[in-house]
Amino acid sequence: MPDMKHITRRSAGRLGLWLAAGLATSGLPLAATAQEPPKPRQIVVNASIGDTMVATRAIYYAEFEKLYGIKVVESGPVNLAKLRAMVESGNIEWTISEVGGEEAIRAEKLGLFEPIDRKIVDMDALPSPMKERKVTLARGVYSTALGYRKDAFKNGQYPTNWADFWDVKKFPGPRSLRARAIDNLEFALMADGVATDKLYPLDVDRAFKKLDEIKPHISVWWSTGQQPAQLLIDREVIMTSGWNGRFYKLQRDESGIDVAWGGAMTKIGTFGVVKGTPNAYWGQKMLALMNDPKLQAAYAERVGYPGTHPKSWDYVDKAALKYFPTSPENLPKVAWTSDEWWAENGAAVEERFSRWLLAR
Repeated sequence: MPDMKHITRRSAGRLGLWLAAGLATSGLPLAATAQEPPKPRQIVVNASIGDTMVATRAIYYAEFEKLYGIKVVESGPVNLAKLRAMVESGNIEWTISEVGGEEAIRAEKLGLFEPIDRKIVDMDALPSPMKERKVTLARGVYSTALGYRKDAFKNGQYPTNWADFWDVKKFPGPRSLRARAIDNLEFALMADGVATDKLYPLDVDRAFKKLDEIKPHISVWWSTGQQPAQLLIDREVIMTSGWNGRFYKLQRDESGIDVAWGGAMTKIGTFGVVKGTPNAYWGQKMLALMNDPKLQAAYAERVGYPGTHPKSWDYVDKAALKYFPTSPENLPKVAWTSDEWWAENGAAVEERFSRWLLAR
């Protein structure tokens, strides 16, 4: 298991310290009771699209349908504005919804989720502060990392962090970044020498000044999750930011594409039961399944996004661990996104980034 001593208090809040948890209980759904409400014909889950939706269907939804005989209908992508409109209008289409870390904070403040029913969703195994969450379940971990083509570096010296990404003399070649401020500001600050545990509050002006340096070398500003890996496969760029799960299969297949974990911006993915849904009880049952360590392990092996339940690591194929952001090897290298900072400042910063991007 990883040594957690290097994790800061703020980082520990996002990581949850599940790897260091002691007596972890099973995440299996609690037994049905006599007060169980009638079963609906279906529930609707709003979540991220792409490979993760396929994996979620195969692992979580299939198990739910087998256990309860209720069809799970998929909806995507994640859309906080639509979720808010549903709740405010009372026209509820979704039963549960995924939200990103900073969106989970906004959603809780706006009252968009039902309280988690702790009699159904056993979160006691999750260390603080995960088990104290009121309305969202921390289901998994993902990173925006640096992916690169190994054959682009003939001397065998590969980039290891964002300072290397910015070093166009040592590592010449076309690059790609996401067309969003989130993550890019942190990458710029780390490239400028800021330590991973000293990023927040972000020095926004300093970050944009550093982004000015790399802007001429960005050949593609990506906007969809599948783009970064495809850009590498097609040899359009030599390195790019991207979600680690998008590089995961390429790494395992030894395709010549690898990941540098230095400064990978790491986050917690969460789910909640939509406020006002008539099927709240069955939404809670789905959250309970998402907290099952065996299912989290199966999901992690399939898409590269590890679970949050401590016992999930007991069931993961050990050969897959080195590709996870929370592995013993990678955990000391990553940085943890401050959901609080982005919840408070994200809108203004993203607007500034959009203007900056257009000023070419």
